[in-house]
This record gives sequence, structure tokens and C-alpha cells, in this order.
Amino acid sequence: MRILISTLLLAASIAQASAAEGKLVLYTSQPNTDAQQTVDAFMAKNPGVTVEWVRDGTPKILSKLRAEIEAGQPQPDVLLIADVVTMEGLKSEGRLLPYPEADLSAFDAGLIDKDKTYFSTKLITTGIVYNTKAPFVPTSWQDLAKPEAKNLVTMPSPLTSGAAMIHTVTLTGNLSNGWDFYGDLAKNGAQAAGGNGDVLKAVAGGDKLFGMIVDYMPIREKAKGAPVEFVFPMEGVSAVTEPVAILSTVKNVDAAKAFVDFVLSEEGQKLAASQGYIPARTGIDLPAGYPERSTIKVLGYDAAAALTNDTANKQKFTEVMGQ
Repeated sequence: MRILISTLLLAASIAQASAAEGKLVLYTSQPNTDAQQTVDAFMAKNPGVTVEWVRDGTPKILSKLRAEIEAGQPQPDVLLIADVVTMEGLKSEGRLLPYPEADLSAFDAGLIDKDKTYFSTKLITTGIVYNTKAPFVPTSWQDLAKPEAKNLVTMPSPLTSGAAMIHTVTLTGNLSNGWDFYGDLAKNGAQAAGGNGDVLKAVAGGDKLFGMIVDYMPIREKAKGAPVEFVFPMEGVSAVTEPVAILSTVKNVDAAKAFVDFVLSEEGQKLAASQGYIPARTGIDLPAGYPERSTIKVLGYDAAAALTNDTANKQKFTEVMGQ
């Protein structure tokens, strides 16, 4: 009987593995190189699957998907995009397929959607970048409002960047001075415009000496010789988690589930680390240039509330910063 059970389990495992075949359509906001590496690694594990992928920023990916939905022809099976607020919006519309069987045993509960419709794959935190010629080394968010930093601070605009809005909502919800923190920045001449790449260019070039930015950009550039350093402020950092999700209109369910399984697996998470990101899965070493995971404090964030209050938050930012 034991042999029979083992044989049946083996047969079921083989059948499940071989079930993943055919075409899988992926829409992603990953950088092109990272997306290609992810797709190649997945197809190496699932040789029966051919992935067709489209890459763009999350807002443009969503606009494309919305147009396809409006036409009654949504194309992607899977989304791998920047933030959970976008996923919460799609979830509220019934656009995401729950995957309760996903193995999440190595993930912190705070990174898991309770309905198992989307799954965090990374922790892309936002902290402080400074030029090595800066007049002081910042250790706190409040340092950016110091007189020594007057007119020397830049940040991405949350009016155009979803990740920047998540950061803004996270800080105002966790710092003791809330929105007054941004009011102090505005009084100190801080500028909010463009995206993370613009912040890096300004600080590395010396036009500004401090900035709010996602972690991997300055860490990568420092390794290449740029005169920048990155700080995880003492109060903690915000994080976008690049969630993956299966669309409810999925055409290839088996391949879509196999893709989710791969990016959440130890192998998939080690790939994320090799690309320079903090993997969402615990037990994976962080990339070079990062401190120990235990020293990085990620601040709490309510994605559903942020979705509901998005318009009000943008209006508040405009009011406070004088945009």
C-alpha cells in the first residue's frame, strides 16, 4: 500500500509539472534586463511553456490592460508590477484569480494578501540617498528638513509615481508629525518632480545633495563608482513589493500558477537577490551593499485605505508642497 501511495504521489507530481505548457502572456513593470532574466529562468524550469511578455511602467501597463478589458480582450495571464495599490484596485473589481494553494510558508504574514489574489515578490524600500560632498550624513527622515539641507533635497513626485505615493502615505501615517513633515520639507525648499532616476541623477551630479529614492538605484551606482551613499533612516522605510497575480480572465491557468510558484520559490527569490533586490522570502541572503535584513525596519502600510484615499492624498500633497 505504501508503495502504491508513493507511486500515485509521484505520478501526480509528474502530471502537475507537465501540465504547465503552452503560451503564457506576462505584463510586467520590471526593468527589461530583470524581466528577461526572470522569463528565461522560468522557462528553463518549465520547458513546455513559452512566455510572451510586455514591459512598461505600472501606470502604462494598467492603461493598456484597461483598454483591453474595455474591448473585451484582456491579453495577460499574469501581472508582475510595482505596487499593491494597483493590485487592490484590480482585486476589488474581481479582476484577479485567487490562488489559495500558493506556498507562502517562508513569507511574513504582513506581505500576504488575505484573499491570496496577489503575492509580494520583493521589498523595494525607499530611503535617503546623499552625495558624499553633503554637509552631513543623514540618519533620520527629519534630517531632510534641517537648515543645512535647505534647497538641497529632491524626491520623486507622488502625483506621477505610484511608488512615491506609497512612500508619502507610509511616512505621513507613521511619522509623529505626519503631513507636517512634508510641510517642513516644503519650507526648506525641497523639490518633488520626476521619478527615482531623476533623483539619482540630481544627487550623483551634485545639483542636489539629498534625496528620497528606492534602495537599489544608489546601491548599484555606488558599486559603479558614483559619489553616493544610501541610508535606511532610523524611523524605518516604506516598501513596494512588486506583487505577482493571475488575472481572472487567464487563458493558461496551469502555466500562470507555475509562474507564481517560480517567482515565490527559493530559486526565484535567489534570482531576485542576484538582481540586486531584497527578496520577499525569508532565509535568502540580501545582495551586496545591503545591511542585515533584521536591521531594516519596514513601516506599516494599508493598501486598501490608500486606494480609497488616493485622490484625497494627492490633493493634500499638492496643498502641502505647493505643487
